[in-house]
Amino acid sequence: MRPRNHSRRGQYFWQYFLLLAVWVVFLSCAFSAGQQADRETDLPADAPKASAADSRNFFARWAEFYRKDWWATTASPPAVSAPDASSPPPSSPPASSPTASSPSPARRGLPSPLDSPPFPNSDWSYGGSPVIGEPDTNSYPLMTAINQARSRTKLDGWIDPSLNFSTSAHSNAPEANDVYANRFELNQFVLYAERLPDSVQRDHIDWGFHLTALYGTDYRFTTGKGYLSGAWVNDHREYGFDPTLEYVDVYIPQVAQGMNVRVGRFISVPGIEAQLAPNNYIFSHSLLYAIDPFTDTGLIATVKLNEQWLMQLGITGGHDVALWTPDAKPSGTACLSYTTESVNDNFYTCANGINNGKYAYNNVQQYDATWYHKFSKTWHMATETWYMYERDVPALGGTIQPETGANAAYCLPGEQRCTAPEYAVVNFLQKEFSAHDFLSLRGDYLDDKKGQRTGYATRYSENTIMWCHWIGTTVQMRPELRFDRAWDRKAYDNGREHNQVTVASDLIFHF
Repeated sequence: MRPRNHSRRGQYFWQYFLLLAVWVVFLSCAFSAGQQADRETDLPADAPKASAADSRNFFARWAEFYRKDWWATTASPPAVSAPDASSPPPSSPPASSPTASSPSPARRGLPSPLDSPPFPNSDWSYGGSPVIGEPDTNSYPLMTAINQARSRTKLDGWIDPSLNFSTSAHSNAPEANDVYANRFELNQFVLYAERLPDSVQRDHIDWGFHLTALYGTDYRFTTGKGYLSGAWVNDHREYGFDPTLEYVDVYIPQVAQGMNVRVGRFISVPGIEAQLAPNNYIFSHSLLYAIDPFTDTGLIATVKLNEQWLMQLGITGGHDVALWTPDAKPSGTACLSYTTESVNDNFYTCANGINNGKYAYNNVQQYDATWYHKFSKTWHMATETWYMYERDVPALGGTIQPETGANAAYCLPGEQRCTAPEYAVVNFLQKEFSAHDFLSLRGDYLDDKKGQRTGYATRYSENTIMWCHWIGTTVQMRPELRFDRAWDRKAYDNGREHNQVTVASDLIFHF
């Protein structure tokens, strides 16, 4: 890792901060100017109607939202759904408007199995699409301040700082996202602009879009080659900017019980976790997630066959690369999801980014399976396993130069290239205590057989316990205690230690 340059770090921080601030001001003005056109005609017929015009200024309305959210006398926040949970929901985890009084539009499909808050999602996750049949009833502080949450087009986001204390002195890697040891960091400053298609109705084709701007240390985990990637791939800057998600959704109700077609850059489809902070049970990520693909660019169609079966087919340019890079190649994705009638179990399997598997930037071939199970009203678990590999990976110390930003493999003596496989499994167990609190336990195992994903050929395990607490529906804290071990060789603290203990927490402030 390159030595830190604090002056340049500060310079880039303020450049990116100014860029995001200008975007917020620009979009805020656009929303305010266009709210009349987008106000009533753009809303579903049964959507909650805004209250009478508020004469208070922007900042007074913004502050009032938080005052009601944090100090309202209501017993608990309502359960709402966060669509497209495993690929991050089109909105940050739900902040229901404290002023909304009209009934929500009816949900089409099986009932939601979980409460959200406190959990990140109310539905069993699948990526690449909003939850088909789920109404968009979420309101957010910024939109309430801009136009009293009258439009379907929304602007929102969060700030996510974190603090960690570690037994490692130099680096927590391959732990993510608190990779920098013993530090206070701004992990994510995220701004969303989005419009969800209305997938409850069955009468007409509808559309939506999503844009994400992410600044912070976590940009390194979402960077895709060709998307302003030089800051990480070439320079390894600690702080940076990534345009993480840019896509358009088209909802076609005439296909089966509804089909959503997504075109653009989106989070890699399978999995329990996602890189956008609020979409996860635990602040730090499992080893399983830390090294698998993060974003794909292409097209994916999600078809709701009936209330229990869902199918997805897509074609992308491969993992973590833009279509215009030399590394891009046609890659197929196919997923199948089944939910039991009781909604207590869901099975979700994916073949993700499949092509010839030959070495290119992050061209891993991923086969993933996830099982969600609900034991009772307050207990549920989520289990995921995958197998990945890449062919013809250059050997460490060989004559073939690996891709910039990618690792070589520990091949057999004399081999210039070899196949590098990885296996992993993770289990999350959750206990809900109230609408504001839950406990999560995670056990994780990874076998990076040739060291191509982590830099060390070894087996890893980690165990984490975390408590999540919400203040209203707009602030959440996630303190955790985590123990990691590399079993076959020293792999923590830049290869100095077998074991690592971290105590960490983040605080997510939604706006």
